Amino acid sequence: MAGYVPVDTIAVQQTRKAVSMDIQSVGVIGAGQMGNGIAHVMALAGYDVVLNDVNQQALDAAISQITKNLNRQVSREKITQAEMDGAVKRIRASLALPDVGQTDLVIEAATERETVKQAIFEDLLPHLKPETILTSNTSSISITRLASRTDRPERFMGFHFMNPVPIMQLVELIRGIATDEETFAACKTVVERLGKTAASAEDFPAFIVNRILMPMINEAVYTLYEGVGNVESIDQSMKLGANHPMGPLELADFIGLDTCLAIMNVLHDGLADTKYRPCPLLTKYVEAGWLGRKTQRGFYDYRGDVPVPTR
Repeated sequence: MAGYVPVDTIAVQQTRKAVSMDIQSVGVIGAGQMGNGIAHVMALAGYDVVLNDVNQQALDAAISQITKNLNRQVSREKITQAEMDGAVKRIRASLALPDVGQTDLVIEAATERETVKQAIFEDLLPHLKPETILTSNTSSISITRLASRTDRPERFMGFHFMNPVPIMQLVELIRGIATDEETFAACKTVVERLGKTAASAEDFPAFIVNRILMPMINEAVYTLYEGVGNVESIDQSMKLGANHPMGPLELADFIGLDTCLAIMNVLHDGLADTKYRPCPLLTKYVEAGWLGRKTQRGFYDYRGDVPVPTR
């Protein structure tokens, strides 16, 4: 019969509309730099957090880093010792992905590769509560496409934090084509509880911040590649001439050159415009494994007491 919708499908839809959007617990998938920062701010805001990773060493390192960063906030009188102690107690590290599925809000913060993210959501789906909201911290990948691989595209959106998470005030909220207004409102409420500011972005490659930032970094690499300036002069020019707190090459090292390249490829592939072509020198650094601070070498060499330009 034309237009027929199975009764069980209607029941599921009605159940999802009826469930509470009150978020009390948050699951964070990925215990790297972004994941541990997200767990940090969520726990400090009073949410119960399940921090998940496939690697126990990564989880141990994340808890250690969170504790270190909270201690720094205490020493600077940004938070009290009691607030720190409460936040630490609210974080539970787990290797078991099903533990994440029992939270109200899931934030995926794994590596910036679409196949990896899709696999995570696929493995997570059987363990989710009907009302759980799924989000991704992706900095560039299509939210609509990620959502389409799940059983709840209306309850899926982009939740993009800036790095370092405890310090940066902006969070990009990105609706996919199917994201409903209740999901957006619930996530915006979370951002407000964190004391941060939400920027609503449409689901186009790299959204707002990286759509503007990454081409600037890529152009800085082209400027180096073409010999217009060296690493030091390019960074110094942008810091002193444009009042940027970090030079573009220094910032690229901080972000990770592999991440910069991945985002430029998303822009180039998604918008089909040659102005987004990744600089060959950026590709070469990534091929060499010189990814920036996390590998001790990028546009600067960090193995000594003072960073030294590599070109």
